[in-house]
Amino acid sequence: MKIVVIGGTGLIGSKTIPILRQGGHEAVAASPNTGVNTITGEGLKEALAGAQVVIDLSNSPSFEDKAVLEFFQTSSRNVLAAEAAAGVRHHVALSIVGIERSPDNGYFRAKVAQEKLIESGGIPYTIVRATQFLEFLHAIADAGMVGGKVRISPGAFQPIAADDVAAFVADAAVAAARNGRIEIAGPERAPFNEIVARYLKAVGDPREVVRDPEARYWGARVEEQSLVPLGEARLGRIGLEEWLRRSQAKA
Repeated sequence: MKIVVIGGTGLIGSKTIPILRQGGHEAVAASPNTGVNTITGEGLKEALAGAQVVIDLSNSPSFEDKAVLEFFQTSSRNVLAAEAAAGVRHHVALSIVGIERSPDNGYFRAKVAQEKLIESGGIPYTIVRATQFLEFLHAIADAGMVGGKVRISPGAFQPIAADDVAAFVADAAVAAARNGRIEIAGPERAPFNEIVARYLKAVGDPREVVRDPEARYWGARVEEQSLVPLGEARLGRIGLEEWLRRSQAKA
């Protein structure tokens, strides 16, 4: 089966493609690096020719509220139109757990808009909603720096490793379209500030993490369950300690 992975050279895409190929599928990376631009439409028709499934892992180069909304709306419209023309039978998109619960987060609002386009786009679909990636913990700590300390909400946090995300995305791509969502999360749920503190300690970062209920996450207040699945979720196998061990082994 030919499966086109938009954003196939990125963090999740570069891990998803080998899984699909090991399963005997023809997995093709489609990204600006390979001559495919979902904003201008360049290369889309050629890349999607003969594809049965498209996985959309694209991401906006800018996180500014207006820019990210325009990116996901334009990109999704172009991809869905190209899929319809190519006869694609299954559209898989990676999204984020809890996006409708954080309306102050511009990136999350853009992902809500993307999901709505997919739902009304006419292509059978599966939306895979993931919690935050363990790979982003350092950036999260940097974003939380205020007055020399890392201020993080104590709300529930359940980060997932990129390797687990890729495995779940690959599984969704080769399964039947759900015309609905799947939620995925890491194996451990704990207060956000505690996980960030454990991460920084493990990597030898001396910054102090402060438990701050008023701390914002990319502009949005974090309530107790803003960032975690509320219902059934598929759980990854790689927790923080295992992920750190693997990361340090690669270093």
